[in-house]
Amino acid sequence: MSKKKKTPARAAGLLGLGLDNTDGHKRITTGEQFAILGGSEETHGRMTETVLKTFEELKTRGKQLAQVEPTELAEIVHRATPR
Repeated sequence: MSKKKKTPARAAGLLGLGLDNTDGHKRITTGEQFAILGGSEETHGRMTETVLKTFEELKTRGKQLAQVEPTELAEIVHRATPR
């Protein structure tokens, strides 16, 4: 009798790192599948907005972060980034 190998579940997460902070304030925003660290108030806010819109779009598409290919994720993030 042969045993089927179980494929381990893929883990996925997004990390935003802002390096333009000059006011000394430590900004950290975390969620179930993301962490946003640092940045100026504006940068941190933009990264947070981008991540939230990215997860909204994934939900609309009926997908989890671990289910999308890097190219699809890049397209979603690009569209979600505030201009």
